[in-house]
Amino acid sequence: MIQIKNLSLVVGDFSLRDINLVIGDKEYFVILGPTGMGKTVLIECIAGLHKVKGEIWIDHENFTDLPPEARGVGYVPQDYVLFPFLNVADNIAFGLRKLKRPKGELKGRINALSELLTISHLLKRDPRSLSGGEKQRVAIARALASSPKILLLDEPLSAVDIETKTRLWEELRRIHSLTQTTVVHVTHNFGEAFFLGSQMAIMNDGEIMQVGRPTDVFRKPNSKFVADFLGMRNLFQGVSVVQNGNAHINVDGVDIVSAVNKSGNVYVSIRPEEVFVSLRPIESSARNSFYGEIERIVDEGNIIGITVNVGIPFVVSITRRSFDDMGLRIGMKVYLTFKATSVHVF
Repeated sequence: MIQIKNLSLVVGDFSLRDINLVIGDKEYFVILGPTGMGKTVLIECIAGLHKVKGEIWIDHENFTDLPPEARGVGYVPQDYVLFPFLNVADNIAFGLRKLKRPKGELKGRINALSELLTISHLLKRDPRSLSGGEKQRVAIARALASSPKILLLDEPLSAVDIETKTRLWEELRRIHSLTQTTVVHVTHNFGEAFFLGSQMAIMNDGEIMQVGRPTDVFRKPNSKFVADFLGMRNLFQGVSVVQNGNAHINVDGVDIVSAVNKSGNVYVSIRPEEVFVSLRPIESSARNSFYGEIERIVDEGNIIGITVNVGIPFVVSITRRSFDDMGLRIGMKVYLTFKATSVHVF
């Protein structure tokens, strides 16, 4: 377990401010946020690369003032930093040699990790001849060689192409499942965070904005920044009044009903995939139903994005089959329906 308590750090004109975070044992924890908002600096603090104010605890021990080599942490920086004067096998063994481990242990560990990461055929290669995906695997093998308590990954897939990236998501998930190492993974890629993370944190300007399971964070952002960053398309500002256990939010004259009991000036968000579109009214228990005109259609491949004006513009995501079956086109009138539980208020 990692516990970060009231951590602060000033680096030039940038600062981390009052970071409090708990990362569970064997968890795959993703830190997500825009570029330059402190994600890398935070994991560098966990690795021991900065002198900080506050405390960093690992497995109930205070590691705040320990040097990097005493923390039992494996670190893979963005550019992997493989040693060009060593072949792949020697890169993997580098940390173990620094620890003066026996030769038999070195060989066994290299073989085990190269099999785990499917790089046995690369052991004699020069790192400069490797592809981005191969370099990534070698860097992770080197970081895992000393059996660290924690593996820190800083944008580990930023240098690989899209096709390779999706394959490596599967690899990282498999490696985590087999090693059960606690992983802290920095990225700005939403798909990566959603696919890999058991928990995630959103960072902005040196602060933790929200922590939770990826599904909860994506579905229920706790601030306008998080909603905007995650691309929440149906994001509105309005005034909420609670009546009979439900919140009625007035957004430019449109009454949106939410199951969240919150009054006053609020933001409202509804994910596009949770809004149903139909040619006729839907008979259901859903509390929100509107009638409006299609203003925009965006072909996103298997999914079609439709903007419907019901007094305010709602974006709806539907399958191509549903789109074709209904024969939707710009200017058509349609009904929109969604549940009160789909309306997130903050």
